[in-house]
Amino acid sequence: MFLKVQLNWNVVIPAENLDIKGLMLQKAILVRLLDDFSAKKATKDLGYLLAVTTLDKIGEGKVREHTGDVLFPVKFTCLTFKLFRGEVIEGVVHKILKHGVFMRCGPIENLYLSDQKVNDYQYQIAENPCFLNVKTGSRIEKDVTMRCCKFYHVVIGVKYMEAQKEFQAVVGLEGHYLGPV
Repeated sequence: MFLKVQLNWNVVIPAENLDIKGLMLQKAILVRLLDDFSAKKATKDLGYLLAVTTLDKIGEGKVREHTGDVLFPVKFTCLTFKLFRGEVIEGVVHKILKHGVFMRCGPIENLYLSDQKVNDYQYQIAENPCFLNVKTGSRIEKDVTMRCCKFYHVVIGVKYMEAQKEFQAVVGLEGHYLGPV
């Protein structure tokens, strides 16, 4: 789910980047904010940080004693992406294993669908392994064909990995209109 969030951060501008003209200072603050924003990647509470949408306020700078750098409090609005348990999402298969498949959904690389959650599908060993539904003929396979590579899932559980700054989730196909598109 996409969220619009307002955040307050501190941006530190090195002394050598300071200029008498205010326009250059605003540019330096914005560039530094965007660098810090992209380096953060994700947080447990907000999910993946996608984009700064507006720079709402730049506070008065405070000089740091030892370095001469200036710290500016900044208020901005941004767009984030976070999964929630029970949410219906769309993912693209990127890896097929005997015990399940891994998918991508936006910035999330590790959505796992266990073979236990695809009751009507059976694993097929082949040059391109897949899960096949014998009744309907539909396949869950690596993004080879457009009709099979995307499908909807219900999020069963979500875990934030602090060291990697990313989320992992377990998904299922239980419910109406869930499965290959």
